[in-house]
Amino acid sequence: MAELALLRHGHTSWNREGRLQGRRDIPLDDEARHALSALQLPADWADADLVSSPLKRACETAAIVAGRAPVPVAPLIEMDWGDWEGKSGRDLREDPKSGYTDIEHWGWSMQPPGGEALSDVRDRVVPWAMALTRRTIAVCHIGIMRVLLAHAFDWDFTGTPPFAVKRNRLYVLEPAAGGLTRGGKIVPLEAAC
Repeated sequence: MAELALLRHGHTSWNREGRLQGRRDIPLDDEARHALSALQLPADWADADLVSSPLKRACETAAIVAGRAPVPVAPLIEMDWGDWEGKSGRDLREDPKSGYTDIEHWGWSMQPPGGEALSDVRDRVVPWAMALTRRTIAVCHIGIMRVLLAHAFDWDFTGTPPFAVKRNRLYVLEPAAGGLTRGGKIVPLEAAC
């Protein structure tokens, strides 16, 4: 059975400002590059297939921690945040006309104005993950990771999330009949030799 390990890309200037990036191709910042250069994949994952979102921040993260270029995979591109892209959640919450709510109230039908619904993200990433035949590391975005983890945890984006997505860790999922299962493993990246 093919395991899938998800890794969130390093910080960008927009991450540090709390802005929704979506499809904007914002690169890693220098601080992230420096921090990532001190890390590497765990030894038992070093030979896994390496794929990433086609966006720079994910491709660059993958290349730094793996020491090799990833294969860009279109389904891993971040969710399209539409009119909310470039704005902060704080600012969107303060504007009652924005329609923005916190993650606990999204549901699978949540769709930013002019953007992509969570259910549409699920419909593109889950079939991709289920078709994997080899052990694979996917360097991607928090939106993609949340959707895959929500599917594995059978969480519908209502109520408190049963997981937290942090950086510099592999979140391991396993394809199984009927969907993904949480492998139960969160594996930290290792210090680079």
